[in-house]
Amino acid sequence: MRAFRTHGDGRFRPSDLASHGEGGVIEEGVLVFRPDHVHLGTNVYLGHRATLKAYPGGGVWIGNDSWIGPSCFLSGKAELRIGEGVGVGPGVQILTSTHRDPGRGLPIMEGELELGAVRIGDGSDIGAGAIVLPGVTIGRGVQVGAGAVVGDDLPDFAVAAGVPARVLRLRDE
Repeated sequence: MRAFRTHGDGRFRPSDLASHGEGGVIEEGVLVFRPDHVHLGTNVYLGHRATLKAYPGGGVWIGNDSWIGPSCFLSGKAELRIGEGVGVGPGVQILTSTHRDPGRGLPIMEGELELGAVRIGDGSDIGAGAIVLPGVTIGRGVQVGAGAVVGDDLPDFAVAAGVPARVLRLRDE
């Protein structure tokens, strides 16, 4: 039987991070795996039980004045870059990898891992429980509705909602 291995328990000190600015808040229960690949700007908030999983070759970057809600899951298998002044609502999942279909003869989990960087533009807001899939770019000032599943790029100032997410309108100037 194959022995289990661990990537650590997720506990970390801010000094373990690749970089971090001043004035941030890290609530109780936040887990950060591979903190040496996580970059936090100034005044970043990480809510209770948020999980950041970074990896060599990828990583997580969160810009100044951004807010990551409780119970979020942020994957940095590929690059995940969250801009400045971004709100990420409670329970949001942002994924940067998926498994390719290996055919019927193998479990899907044995399929090759496909990576896709995710970028979220400055001033955007991702509603509670939304899911952002690998390879997506969300423009500047975008509002994503609660529970949306974002699988395609969203242009600057879009308002998008639904499963799959669709652009409903552009925000007024």
